[in-house]
Amino acid sequence: MSPGGSVFDPVVTSPTPPLLLTPTTLRSVTAPNRVWLAPMCQYSATDGVPNDWHLAHLGARVTGGFGLVLTEASAVTPEGRISPEDTGIWNDEQVAAWRRITDFAHTWSPHGSTPIGIQLAHAGRKASTWAPWRGGQDGSGRGRGSVPLDQGGWTTLGPSATAYEGFAEPREMTADDIAAVVTAFGEGARRADEAGFDVVEVHAAHGYLLHQFLSPLANRRTDAYGGSFENRIRLTVEVVDAVRGAWPEEKPVLVRLSATDWVEGGWTPEETTRLAAVLAEHGVDLVDVSSAGLDARQDITTGPGYQVPFATQVRTAGLPVGAVGEITDPAQAEEILATGLADVVLLARAALREPSWPLRAAAGLGVPRRSAPYPAQYTRGAWPDAR
Repeated sequence: MSPGGSVFDPVVTSPTPPLLLTPTTLRSVTAPNRVWLAPMCQYSATDGVPNDWHLAHLGARVTGGFGLVLTEASAVTPEGRISPEDTGIWNDEQVAAWRRITDFAHTWSPHGSTPIGIQLAHAGRKASTWAPWRGGQDGSGRGRGSVPLDQGGWTTLGPSATAYEGFAEPREMTADDIAAVVTAFGEGARRADEAGFDVVEVHAAHGYLLHQFLSPLANRRTDAYGGSFENRIRLTVEVVDAVRGAWPEEKPVLVRLSATDWVEGGWTPEETTRLAAVLAEHGVDLVDVSSAGLDARQDITTGPGYQVPFATQVRTAGLPVGAVGEITDPAQAEEILATGLADVVLLARAALREPSWPLRAAAGLGVPRRSAPYPAQYTRGAWPDAR
């Protein structure tokens, strides 16, 4: 047994185990359950280098039993960071710092080894922004808008010279800029492998660079990267090709997409489904389906599982999908999977509140305690009658 190995069998042994806590495999990587940690920015890095906070944050979810742990959006170039405090994967110092975290996931997991993935990202026109609790506040107590150049900010890039509301205007990208971004994503994937990651996820959602090219609300180009559906998806496909080419064949590639802009005339669920079918042909193994983030006019109807129908629609393209968005209850998550609405669920805010959510799910769904994903060190907390 490894130093962090569990005294429990990581595979549920109940005659009718909940699907939520059964393994799923993409290429050579098996996630021991279908409760995955969604990427969430921590705004706590210096020069893109992850530190003790990131080890503690991700490590707590590893020991908490999540089947796959995904890092925050990690920029493939310095100017691709959402904020000056975001993590990156563009140099060797960052690779070494990430290796410490991937080693933890592979050594101290209750499953023996938890697969860990990095989200490769470029924020485009939504880069160089304030962390939520830092300067640029508008009276709400939240940071807002772009960090000025004289306070550590930088000039951002976008498909067109149109700004997100309240942010600085980006510089329209040239053909050379676009080629450089594609190369940077490929290099980011190569470094992610060196850092010990098992999975990479390409971030093409939430109003960041690739999503900006997808949506006609942000992309007003008239060249090969704008206008038609085929042109607007071109950069995303080129990035996926670069990542897949630099990433080991046996390891999976995920893509996160915003299924809709929630704004008339924007990117739609139908286009997302069409894109997912294209991505399947380019070596993508799962689409992580979210929504919104591109336009401040977005009018979102929220509620428990409000984004699940988007995941279900995208699933018709033939790729496995992950569902995210106000999934908080184990029975709710199990129903999503058991009824075929999605293949995995990803938790974000619920996981911030409860790093060991999968352990509570095991208890709530009646998993025998000797099959629950507890680290050896925590077995006495498994059930009140644990011995």
